[in-house]
Amino acid sequence: MLLIPAVDLKGGQAVRLLEGDPSRETPYGDPVLAALRFQEEGARYLHLVDLDRALGTGHNREAVEAIRKALRIPFELAGGIRSLEALREALALGADRAVVGTVAVKEPDLLEAMLAEAGPERLAVALDARGLSVVVSGWQERASVSALDLLSRWAAMGVRTLIYTDVRRDGTLMGLDLEVVARVREAWPHTLIAGGGIAGLQDLLGLKALGVEGAILGKALYEGRIRLSEALEVV
Repeated sequence: MLLIPAVDLKGGQAVRLLEGDPSRETPYGDPVLAALRFQEEGARYLHLVDLDRALGTGHNREAVEAIRKALRIPFELAGGIRSLEALREALALGADRAVVGTVAVKEPDLLEAMLAEAGPERLAVALDARGLSVVVSGWQERASVSALDLLSRWAAMGVRTLIYTDVRRDGTLMGLDLEVVARVREAWPHTLIAGGGIAGLQDLLGLKALGVEGAILGKALYEGRIRLSEALEVV
């Protein structure tokens, strides 16, 4: 299973939000240093999120460029990618893969155009939800469509990589809701990456047992609850 450290960017700094709430952030300093530390500890891939773009409050283009120049490993980029222009910019910044969420839920025609532009290998879709209740627009708005209906639609459209985040638990260190992840796994026939609240090795072992291909790790790494080098040996 691929372990993917997350570096969330806000105001040029690495931060973690509690349950996706921009008013409840914990700063972690220079994002380049965070990315390099994860690379040195054995990470083979990183998950970068431009929170300012997701929330419509700016961008962190310079920080993404600095991370790209410092890294030897690939990264995916998420946050506010809601147009073909934004998709092209994300890939031009050096992202191995762009991650879209709101567009995939609200604008299926645009998602189709993005898949045609980037190809399924360079475009992942984010299913951000409170359990299975889908949220969009930087996790600030609840969508009316059901998560399971979306999964069926996306698979039929040609999406091949899904990133599921349980917003209720993100940044809380509460541990995963593995029952919900199991339902997503059952409904999604392709590559599944999961995150949101991972607190320890038991969560990672639970994901592995479900056949999940990847896990996104955030606060547990920053707070020392999980050592990446040790986790890599286990999973």
